[in-house]
Amino acid sequence: LGSLTQQVDACITVEKKELEGKEMLVLTRANEEKTVKAKHGLYRALLANMVKGVNEGFEKRLTFNGVGYKVQKNGDKLVLNIGLSHSVTVAEEAGVSLNVKDNEIIVSGINKDAVGEMAAKIRAIKPVEPYHIYGIRYSDEVVIKKAGKAAKK
Repeated sequence: LGSLTQQVDACITVEKKELEGKEMLVLTRANEEKTVKAKHGLYRALLANMVKGVNEGFEKRLTFNGVGYKVQKNGDKLVLNIGLSHSVTVAEEAGVSLNVKDNEIIVSGINKDAVGEMAAKIRAIKPVEPYHIYGIRYSDEVVIKKAGKAAKK
């Protein structure tokens, strides 16, 4: 779907090898120090995310709920009318695409960090409030509805 690059620290070497009929990236560390082991795990995870992103891509889904809430795609921008006194415009960043389907905002791209950051920025515009469940939330996020004021007897 594209290409990504990552700089790797000098204490970690990356080699492309053919193992069991598959091409694999093999990371080896220079020594067994704690910081080098930590970097080894970090770069392994980053490279695994990059390979998955380039092959399959990443996507986060946000749902919005509220009386009169409306989200529209306008060119490469998203226009959100979500109960504020003004409409909020969110522009697509490089490598991230925004789409709207029913009451869902779909954030997709090949870079996992960029997709997650863009989804978090959109969610931060109007976080869900627990009394009416109005706002923007991740589609797999569980929000527990709180009870309102109890009526006096």
